[in-house]
Amino acid sequence: MTGSEAGAPRVRYLLVAVAALGAVFARLAWAGPVDSVLANSGGAVVTVACTLAILRISRRPRAPRGLRGFWRLWGWSGAMLVLSTVAAMAGAYRGDDGMPVYEAVPTLASLGAAMLAFRHVPLSRRTRLDWARLLLDGFAVAVAGTVFFGYVVLSWVPESTPLTTRALAGTVGVGCLLALVVFMRAAVNPEGRVDPGALAILAIGPVVGMIAVVVFLGGTPTGVMLLSVVGYPLVGTGMCAAAYRQDRVLAGRSTRWTPNRPRWSLTDPLQALAVAVTAGLVITVTARDLDMRGRAVIAGAVLIAAIVVARQLLSLRENTLALRGIRRQQAELERLALSDSLTGLHNRTGFAMALAERIEEHRPSSVLLIDVDDFKMINDTLGPAAGDQLLYQLGDRLRELCDAEELPARLGGDEFAVLLPADDPAAAERAATRFQAAVSKPVVYGDQQLMLHASVGIAIAEDGETPDEVLRNADIAMYAAKEAGKASWVRYQPGMRQDLAEHARLAGELHDAIVRGELRLLYQPVYDLVTGRLHGAEALVRWQHPVRGFVSPGDFIPVAERSGLIVPLGAWVLREACEQLAAWHGTFGDAAIEAINVNVAVRQLRGPEFVDEVAALLGETGLTSRNLILEVTESSVVDGWQVRETLQALHAMGVKLALDDFGTGQSSLSLLRAFPVDVLKLDKSFVDGIADGADRGRLAVAAAVAQLAEYLELKAVAEGIEDPEQRDRLREMGYRYGQGYYMAKPLPADEFATLMTAPALTL
Repeated sequence: MTGSEAGAPRVRYLLVAVAALGAVFARLAWAGPVDSVLANSGGAVVTVACTLAILRISRRPRAPRGLRGFWRLWGWSGAMLVLSTVAAMAGAYRGDDGMPVYEAVPTLASLGAAMLAFRHVPLSRRTRLDWARLLLDGFAVAVAGTVFFGYVVLSWVPESTPLTTRALAGTVGVGCLLALVVFMRAAVNPEGRVDPGALAILAIGPVVGMIAVVVFLGGTPTGVMLLSVVGYPLVGTGMCAAAYRQDRVLAGRSTRWTPNRPRWSLTDPLQALAVAVTAGLVITVTARDLDMRGRAVIAGAVLIAAIVVARQLLSLRENTLALRGIRRQQAELERLALSDSLTGLHNRTGFAMALAERIEEHRPSSVLLIDVDDFKMINDTLGPAAGDQLLYQLGDRLRELCDAEELPARLGGDEFAVLLPADDPAAAERAATRFQAAVSKPVVYGDQQLMLHASVGIAIAEDGETPDEVLRNADIAMYAAKEAGKASWVRYQPGMRQDLAEHARLAGELHDAIVRGELRLLYQPVYDLVTGRLHGAEALVRWQHPVRGFVSPGDFIPVAERSGLIVPLGAWVLREACEQLAAWHGTFGDAAIEAINVNVAVRQLRGPEFVDEVAALLGETGLTSRNLILEVTESSVVDGWQVRETLQALHAMGVKLALDDFGTGQSSLSLLRAFPVDVLKLDKSFVDGIADGADRGRLAVAAAVAQLAEYLELKAVAEGIEDPEQRDRLREMGYRYGQGYYMAKPLPADEFATLMTAPALTL
C-alpha cells in the first residue's frame, strides 16, 4: 500500500469526526424546522462516509473471503442507516415527533443486516445442544426486552403517539438488545476472523440505539432532537472507527487485540437481568388485585424461581471454572504438540499451521529453510549431547534475531526455518543473509569454539500455492544452495521444480539401468611420463540409455548421490573393475597392469560393511590388496569418524588410497598429516594453461604438489594432460605419472587390452 492509499482512510475518518461535531454545534446554534433539517444532515454525511469506508474494507483483495463478506453486509447496514438519517431529516422538516415508521423500518433493516453479517464470524464449533442453548438465551433476552419495552417504556409514551410508532420503537429496542448480545459474543470469541477490537467498537451502535428508543418514547422534544442529531453521527463514527481498526490490522500496521485476562461475556448478566426484570414486573402487576396472602404466594413463587436460577448460576460457574481448567490443559497440550522439545521453537507442524494461516488470509509470506552444513561431522565427532547443545544455542540465536512478525522454527535434525511477513525477493534475500551470518558466528561447547555454516533456501508464497508447496520449494532451493558449494543462499525459481522432477525420473531410470545392465566401464590409461609405458588405469562408468542415448556422468552421478543409488552403483563399478583386472592378469600375465583405480563415494565409505566387502571381492577375483587403488575426494575424508576408520582399515589391509582432485579443497595440507594417502592426483584445473605460464598461481600449486609428493614419498599423478607442452612442463616439475586425452582417451576393455602389448609411447 502506498502512502497516498494509507492516508486516504485517515482523511475519511477525520471528515466523519468533523461532520459529527459540526452537527452538534449546528443544533446548539440554530433553531426552527429548517435549521433542524440542517442539523440532522450531519448524520447523513457521517453515515455516507462510514458506508464508503466499510465498503473499501470489503474489497481488499488480500482479506479472507469470510472477512470480506462480513464487512460487505456491514456496508449494506450502513446504507440502510443512510436511509434512516434521510428519514430523520424528513421527519424534522415535517415536524414529526418520536420515531416515525419511515425512520424505524430502515433502522430495523440496518440492524438485521448487521446481525446477518455475523454468519461470516463463526463463534466456535457447536453441537445441536449448544445451538439450542444459544437460541434459548436469545429468546429469553428477547422476551424480557419485549416485556420491559411493552409494559414500562410504552407506559411513558404520550397517548397521542400512534400505536404503529410505539410498536416499531419497541421492536427497534429489542433488536438493539439482541444485537448487543450477538456483538459481545463475537468480540469475546478467540477464533473469530474479525478483529475483536473492531467488534467491541461496533457494539456502540446497539447501545446508542437502545438509549435512542427510550428517549424517543419518553423524552422531551428537545432531548429527542438532540439525540437524533448526535446519535446517528455517533453510530457512524463508531462504524468508521471499527473499519479503521480492521484496516490497520489487515495492513499489518496493528496487531489483533487479545486481552490478558479471561474474556468476559455480557450474555450471562443479561440473562440474569432478564429474569430479575420479568420477576419484578410479575410482582408489580399481580400484587395490585391480590390480598396479603395472595401477594405472599406470588412473592414466594418468584423467590423460589430466583433460588432455582441462583442455583443454576452457581452450577454454571462451577462448570465454567472446570471448563477453563480443561481449556488450559488443552492449550498446554497444543503448545507441546506444536513446539520443539529441544529448542522451544515451533516444530514442523506448528510452522506449517502458521504458514497455512498466513496464506489463507492472503498475507505476504516467505519461508527461509536453514540447514547447517556438515553438522553430521560435529555430531559424530563430539557426540549427540554436544550436537543437541549446539542446536539449542542456534535456536536461541534465531529467536533473538527474529522480530515480532517473524516466526522461527526447528523442523527436525539440523534444519531450521523462519516465516517472514514479506513477499519482496530483495527483503527475503536480505533476511537470508542476516540469518546466515547469525549461524556463522562461533558457538561454544565446553572450552571449544566451533564455526558453523548454513545453506539457506528461500521460497516466496505465490497466489494459489499451498503451504506444502511453499515448503517444498524452499527445500528445493536449499539443496540447490548445497550443490552450489554450501554456506550460501538460493532463491527458488519456477524451473527448479522441473529440474527436481527430472532428477527423480532420471534416478528411477538409473535404478533400472543398474538392474538391466545398461552401464559399462571405460578405462582411462595412466602412463609413466618418463618411460612412456602403460602404468595403470582408472575405471570410469558410462551410461548408454536406450532412449536418451549417452548420458553424461556429470548428469547421473549427482542424481545417484542424492538418491542413494551411488552405493549400488559404486558396488557394481568396483566388482566390474576387479573382475576385468583379474581377466587381464589371466590373459597377459606380467604384461598386464598391476593395479586399477576405482572411485568410491562417501556413502560407500560410511557403510560399516564396506571393508569386508572389499576383502571378499579381492578373494573372489584372486586379486591382492596391492592390485586395487581406491580414489576418494577431500570432502569424503573430512566427512566423519566412520569414514576415517574405514580408510584406516583399508590402508592397514594393504589397499592403496589416492586423494583425487587434490588442491581444490580447503584443507589439503592438513589432510596429508591425518590421511593414510599413497597417491596424490593433481586436479585438471591446475593443468589447464600450465604450459604458457601465464597463470603463476597454477604453476605454484602444481610445483608445490610435486614437491610434497616427493618429500612424503607419495606417487604424484597429473590429470587432464591434453598436449605435449603440458606433459613436458609437468615432467620438469617432477611428475612421474599422468593421464589425459593426449596419451589416450577412456577406452572399452578390449581396446584397452591392446595397449598392454603395445610398445611404449614416444615422449
